[in-house]
Amino acid sequence: MTVNAIAPPLGLRAGPRYWWGSLSAVLRWQLTSMRLLLPLLVIVQMLIASGFSIGMSLFFSEVSPTVGLYLGTGSAIITLIVVGLIVAPQLIAAEKEEDTYDFTWSLPTPRSAAVVAWLVLCAIVSVPSMILALVVASWRLEIDYTLNWSIVAAVLLVLVCGTMIGYALAHAIPRPSLTQLLTQVLAFGVLGFTPITFPLENLPPWLASVHQVLPFYHMGVIVRGGLTQGLVEVLWVSYLVVLAWALTAMLVTALVLGRRK
Repeated sequence: MTVNAIAPPLGLRAGPRYWWGSLSAVLRWQLTSMRLLLPLLVIVQMLIASGFSIGMSLFFSEVSPTVGLYLGTGSAIITLIVVGLIVAPQLIAAEKEEDTYDFTWSLPTPRSAAVVAWLVLCAIVSVPSMILALVVASWRLEIDYTLNWSIVAAVLLVLVCGTMIGYALAHAIPRPSLTQLLTQVLAFGVLGFTPITFPLENLPPWLASVHQVLPFYHMGVIVRGGLTQGLVEVLWVSYLVVLAWALTAMLVTALVLGRRK
């Protein structure tokens, strides 16, 4: 595929029409370039989504309704953020190692359109996996959810925040090996030591204080607030923390990409 094949067929490189055409072109380019990897990635994410609740439930001889809600919603939340936060930066690091990174950013499209296309791509993988995680958890753990309209805003904000953090790290760190290492550390920290599948009170006080500043616990709070009643009391603080991290990641991304020629 040549550069001309993904350039939007527009004469003037400015304005909303050109931007939307660029978004469509970049998204087609990304879907085509990942045509072999994307189905495998979707399958793996769905296996993780369906297996997480089943595997975690084996740690308990009897799962109470509260524990079930934490495990069920937690598995969905982790599934929602793991692609953008961990898998996507590894793909960008692979582009750098394969010397295709500079070519990708030389394409005649606005870089903001490329960022949005990346968000859409992560959503294509993450959202169906999240829904599957909720369905499997409801069956396995015998739990019921209490949905409200805030779940839409929560899912969008968490998806954007997690993806943009991973995106900013992948572009800001010049060495692919360092990006790979950092994503492994993030995976270990998010899965093992972040109060997403368990209450914040279970952590030592100092670690609980750290998570009050980091976005991951708050991601769990706002999504869980849209899925349940009684587990979450104060939501606005968590929304502000996640929004602040999302905006910071966007700013870092803009600064890094803005320096590229």
